Amino acid sequence: MILTSAAAEPGKEDCADGGITEDRLLNGRVRLLQPAHGYRAAIDPVLLAAATPAEGSERVLDLGCGAGAASFCLAARLPGVRVAGLELQPEAADLARRNAELNGVAARVRVTLGDAALAPAHLPPGSDPDLVAGRFDHVMTNPPFYPGGRHTRSPRAGKAVSHGEGTADLATWVAAAARLLAPRGTLTMIHRADRVDEILARLAGRFGAVVLYPLWPRAGTEAKRVIVRARLGARTPARLLSGLVLHDEGGRYTPAADAVLRDGAALDF
Repeated sequence: MILTSAAAEPGKEDCADGGITEDRLLNGRVRLLQPAHGYRAAIDPVLLAAATPAEGSERVLDLGCGAGAASFCLAARLPGVRVAGLELQPEAADLARRNAELNGVAARVRVTLGDAALAPAHLPPGSDPDLVAGRFDHVMTNPPFYPGGRHTRSPRAGKAVSHGEGTADLATWVAAAARLLAPRGTLTMIHRADRVDEILARLAGRFGAVVLYPLWPRAGTEAKRVIVRARLGARTPARLLSGLVLHDEGGRYTPAADAVLRDGAALDF
């Protein structure tokens, strides 16, 4: 299995929404405490981290980091990279900090509780200095998939915030990334394929060199997810790539998908 799960020891916030589990990603290389109910990371953050083109000791912002799955997958692949996580929900931010300790990367994966719509101007005292300064080499994000008012809202508060846009819509996420990136920095986003037209519209005027990388459930089927990469201030035309087929006809992960999801390989495009 790509993600394995077990019950975890309770913490101070863990019982409010049904407890937590300790899961494993990247064939056990990443340990992840996350809510037992509500929004739970699966393969999307793993694919997002694999597609983020960081290298060396570059600085990466995980915008809306949740419990930090993408951050820790990226840190596992790139031992020199520095990651700042920004998260609105206190319980998720607390789990992300605990996960940084659990994975032994607290010195280079730091989490700030704050609002993407207000960063970097309005952040709490003691925030990550990299986040306060902005100017990241890369931003990666897995924003809420559903526009406000167009989905059935989950009764669980954490899942509702993670899945559905509130006052921070897609335009807000793109604008935040633009504010926090260094000139010519990259934005990497995983989102629903049926929102590509809106994503492209929001990127226009700020970002260029857009690359669309579809994620196909099986060969010959419609893509449900797409990875979008763009460069701040670029003017190069967009490209549509062949993308990644996730499953074979028997429902198993393809060798290419397995290399990313189990072995931690990068998605090079």
